[in-house]
Amino acid sequence: MTTYSTTGKTNWWKEPIESVELIWIGLVVVWGLIMTFMMPYWHVVGKQNLSNESYKTKPEVYLKKAEAMVSEHTVRTIGQQELPVVAPPVGSDVYLVARLWEWWPALELKKGQSYRLHLSSLDWQHGFSLQPENINLQIVPGYETVVTITPTTSGELSVVCNEYCGIGHHNMIGKIFVTE
Repeated sequence: MTTYSTTGKTNWWKEPIESVELIWIGLVVVWGLIMTFMMPYWHVVGKQNLSNESYKTKPEVYLKKAEAMVSEHTVRTIGQQELPVVAPPVGSDVYLVARLWEWWPALELKKGQSYRLHLSSLDWQHGFSLQPENINLQIVPGYETVVTITPTTSGELSVVCNEYCGIGHHNMIGKIFVTE
């Protein structure tokens, strides 16, 4: 005894295709082609994706670059842990370090001015999410990601880790202050 019944027709692939099925197959193929061509179109015309650079690095080398920037351009500290706030010169390279469970240092940037923001992790994979701007990047140890940013509004932006990185992940929030 079997658990299924047969109709006697065993070559299902030789059955004729209904016209409604052909219409749906055609719609799926056309929609797939439209979406395939829309991805590069929106990258170029819609400016939906950041153009960035990525370089191999070593965590200790990257940390030395960030520490040099912090020692040269710190303007104040914030919080109980005295997180340095760095105000780098306009157009300069700015280094932001991701490490268990903090973004270091806080940055103070000028509205309407461009900066080359360097991002790297010293330990685990982290996610860089700049809120409320909705910029999202993967930050991976051993790689330095560089994006050019130009703040367009003044105020306080939050840098949130959007990749789970351990027990203190929910506390991994950094700050970027944008001044006039």
